[in-house]
Amino acid sequence: MTDDRTTVVVITHNRRDELLRTLGHLAALPERPPVVITDNASTDGTAEAVAHHHPGMRLLRSTRNLGATGRNLAVRHVRTPYVAFCDDDSWWAPGSLAHAADLLDRHDALASVTARIVVEPDGTEDPIVAELRDSPLTGPPWLPGPALGSFLAAASVQRTTAFRQAGGFSHRLWLGGEEELLALDLVAAGWWLAYVEDLTVHHAPSPHRDARLRRIHGIRNTLWCTWLRRSAPAAWRRTAHLVRTVPRDAASVRAFGLALAGLPWVLRERRVMPPHIERQLLALDRAQRLSTARRYVG
Repeated sequence: MTDDRTTVVVITHNRRDELLRTLGHLAALPERPPVVITDNASTDGTAEAVAHHHPGMRLLRSTRNLGATGRNLAVRHVRTPYVAFCDDDSWWAPGSLAHAADLLDRHDALASVTARIVVEPDGTEDPIVAELRDSPLTGPPWLPGPALGSFLAAASVQRTTAFRQAGGFSHRLWLGGEEELLALDLVAAGWWLAYVEDLTVHHAPSPHRDARLRRIHGIRNTLWCTWLRRSAPAAWRRTAHLVRTVPRDAASVRAFGLALAGLPWVLRERRVMPPHIERQLLALDRAQRLSTARRYVG
């Protein structure tokens, strides 16, 4: 079963062995998707290993770490109608890419489908899945699953034209919750995002991630996204919630400091969501305040 509708895009940085494992899984998929890898300036021989073991995959070598915008670079080389994202420590289950493409073929207003995430090696369900499954947002009856206000880049298939029209991932956010701003812009443009239970991504969390830096960027990016797109009352509420709930440590102080330093460009580029979307997002805000999966720790 080959399928030429979807290209898989992977970004990586200094995770040679994990990336090779992921590429091995992708190469074994029955869909035989084309794969584009952006190596974000790795120094551990990642690019050389990929070129040796997977010469049929397209390898882009960046001279600096582009973070999430490495995906933008890869999408420039995509020629298929759909693009599936995964990280160097995650991979798609057999058949999921074909099923996602079928859904996107069927529904012209659907921009993105997000898969169920299975955490390896235990095969347990990621805690975030319950929140996706129980999303409080309402959508049209034709949606193949619950409507979402955002997506998970390591577990989503998107319509290539929608991704490009929305501008891809912001270079300012770099990495860490970078999906939220793109998702809001897709929704504002009239696109729908959905969670689909029948799609599966496997995730073997890398032990080589900098949890502290990821938390700093996550808090900063949450604040930036909130003030870029949400109404003033909603933005103040979310900011106050973060102040009350993040750990009281130097990393949190650093995150708020970076967010404040970006305030001039945030206010300059602020574009508030339409009222009907803002009303939907208020329901999502309430659910996220009770979340146990979206905690800024590490």
